[in-house]
Amino acid sequence: MKAFLTVPAFAILSMLGANAAAQSEQECGSLKNHYGPFDYRTANPQQRSIVEDAHFTPGVENLTEGKTGPFGGDIAYTLRVFPNHHRALLAMERLVAKEKRNPPQDAKRTIECYYERAIRFKPDDHIARLLYVNFLIKKKQQDEALRHLDYVAESTRDNPFAQFNAGMFYADLKLYDKALAQAHRVIGMGMERRELRDRLVAAGHWIEPAPAANAASAPASAASQ
Repeated sequence: MKAFLTVPAFAILSMLGANAAAQSEQECGSLKNHYGPFDYRTANPQQRSIVEDAHFTPGVENLTEGKTGPFGGDIAYTLRVFPNHHRALLAMERLVAKEKRNPPQDAKRTIECYYERAIRFKPDDHIARLLYVNFLIKKKQQDEALRHLDYVAESTRDNPFAQFNAGMFYADLKLYDKALAQAHRVIGMGMERRELRDRLVAAGHWIEPAPAANAASAPASAASQ
């Protein structure tokens, strides 16, 4: 029994993570590709144009004019090269709704898989993750949405825009305590946008943040008199 307990906790977590990754790859495919994959956030203009000029044209993105065949094939190609291409993810989601089939024609994978691949490829891409949160909320998969939303809230504490958007999604889920905490956090970071505050006011869940800065400065002011 003692020998069993000597297995480090991080080793167990690593094994669990490896198993989850292997299961994801089995279900949604390897990320290996003949070109790329590249992080869309940091891809250079040439890497983007090679793919987008040939496959992700405005007509494909807007689902109005195909390029090489059915929309699903061109968007899928884009997402193989750039798994976290935010606009292509949204285009694939719209295509699923338009064709009323999942996966769409020539896409080969479901929209859920394309979101999973984006997050597996770049776990720190909070925009891709929040797009997935929005998708999950629309599908009424609250528990899974909350799991990803909590991850964003905890891992982007230095990013006021991510924190603000997380608060808006908490409000969508009617998790007003979490939304309020996010609102207070972004106010403390100097963000002046009022949409989250206004939603909490309308829902009857707004509480003014404690004047921490004023309280902290009071003793210093008193001592200087």
